[in-house]
Amino acid sequence: MNRVMWLLILIPLFVYLGLGLLAWLLADRLIFQPQPALYRDDRSVIKIATPSGEKISAKFFPAPDAEYTILFSHGNAEDIGGAGPFFEELRRQGFNVLAYDYRGYGTSDGAPSEKNAYEDAAAAYDYLVDQLKIPPAKIIVFGRSLGGAVAIDLAARKPCAGLIAESTFLSAFRVLTRYRVFPFDEFDNLGKLPSVNCPALFIHGKKDEVIPFRHGEKLFEAARAPKYSRWFDEAGHNDVALTGGKDYFQTIRDFVAQLPR
Repeated sequence: MNRVMWLLILIPLFVYLGLGLLAWLLADRLIFQPQPALYRDDRSVIKIATPSGEKISAKFFPAPDAEYTILFSHGNAEDIGGAGPFFEELRRQGFNVLAYDYRGYGTSDGAPSEKNAYEDAAAAYDYLVDQLKIPPAKIIVFGRSLGGAVAIDLAARKPCAGLIAESTFLSAFRVLTRYRVFPFDEFDNLGKLPSVNCPALFIHGKKDEVIPFRHGEKLFEAARAPKYSRWFDEAGHNDVALTGGKDYFQTIRDFVAQLPR
C-alpha cells in the first residue's frame, strides 16, 4: 500500500479520534449551561446534602391531601426560581412537588456533571423518603429536557410510582447526529429505559426545535409497558405546558389515575 493510501486511511482516523477525545473531555462543559440564579436563599429553600458533602437547593410545594409527590428535575439553563408558576399549577392539580437544582445551578454548591446530576436526583429522592417519609410507591419522577435524562436514570435505579419524561433526548450526542458516532456517550436514555419498571408517560412537542420529535417517539418505543404518550402538534421545546394548556395537565392527571394503587 503506497503512502497516499495510508494517508487516506490515517488522516480520517486521526480526525475521528481527535474529535472523540475532544467530545469526551468537553462533554460536561458543552452539555451543562447554568445561568445566574433566579432566586436567593431564604426560608423556603431546603438544603440537601450530596455524597460529596456539597449541598443542593430545593423547594417543596405541598398540596392538601395529596396522594402523590412529584420529584421534578428541570432542563438545562434553568433553575427552580424560574418555574414557580409551573410548580404552583402542579400543586393546584393535587400534587406535592419537590423541585431541586443540580450542583452548579441556582444556589446549589459545586459544579455540574452527568455523575453529579444523577447523585443530586438520588439525594432529593432520599430526602423525600427519609425526611418527609413519603413512600417510594407514591413518588412520581418527572423530568423535562435534560431533566428527563436524570429522571430516567433515577427511575431505572430507584422504586417509584411512575416516570414522566418531557422533551427528552435519546442520548446527549445523538441530539447532534441521528446515529451513534462514538463508542461512548452521555445520558444514554435509550439504553436505560428497559431497566425502568414503573409506568411511564412521554410528552413531546412535534415542533421541538432543540430535541427533534423522533427522540420522544423512539424513547416511547423503547420503554416497557405500561407506557403512555402525548404528542402536542403545535408545541416546541420550551412551551409544551403553555401550548398544551389544560390538556397538558389533564394528560398528567389521566396518567396518574392509571397508576397501580
